[in-house]
Amino acid sequence: MLHLGAVALVMALTPSTYHRANRLATSRYIYASTWQVLPWFTVLTALVSLVIIRIVLVTAQSYGLSRYALEMVVRVLVLELLPLSAAMFAALRAGMAFDAGAMGLARSGMPVGEATAETLRRLRRDLVPQVIANAFSVLSLAMVSSVIVLVLAYLNVYGLSPWGLPDYTRTVGRVFDPTVTLGFVFKTVLFGLAVAVIPSAAILELLRRPRRLRTNVQPGALRLLFVLLLIEASSLAVKYI
Repeated sequence: MLHLGAVALVMALTPSTYHRANRLATSRYIYASTWQVLPWFTVLTALVSLVIIRIVLVTAQSYGLSRYALEMVVRVLVLELLPLSAAMFAALRAGMAFDAGAMGLARSGMPVGEATAETLRRLRRDLVPQVIANAFSVLSLAMVSSVIVLVLAYLNVYGLSPWGLPDYTRTVGRVFDPTVTLGFVFKTVLFGLAVAVIPSAAILELLRRPRRLRTNVQPGALRLLFVLLLIEASSLAVKYI
């Protein structure tokens, strides 16, 4: 898994990788993993976030902590929950597409050597476009949903009045200092890389051990979930411990 991730990063940073076929493949993956799901993901996260915002505000008011409610919403929703939700959504929607095809190829009765060679050929063709598209998908879904949640938070705290903008921007700016912003972007990029690389590495591992192909569990799903939670836990530890 680490070796495949290193190969993907080296290829992604190599200018010769970006020939016409790779650019077209990357655009197709970005369309499938981002544009097709952006409206539904945005609506879903807006509805769930609206409920969470109301719960936080009402709870903070009942304990006399209203001045901390907005900062808590920004830290919990925007910094932590939305990037993790975007990564899981991207993994379920687009990150497993290549691996589903590879599993079908591996289970088609083709000799293991030929299946492995064909899988490697597809991996070389699709790895960098998938890494770029999944990183872009996670970043885009997280950023768009974060902007909408920030707007919803303002409307719930201050209503339609413009007089709350100075206090609101001061609170949000205090949360998003340069260090936190860089960490937020770096974490979402790691999420995108994990979504792209881990299932592909699991497929290659299964092709070396054909007996495991009988399982109905999506290859790499549990490992991907573990890595996403590990990245999130590491981010929390760096920021708050």
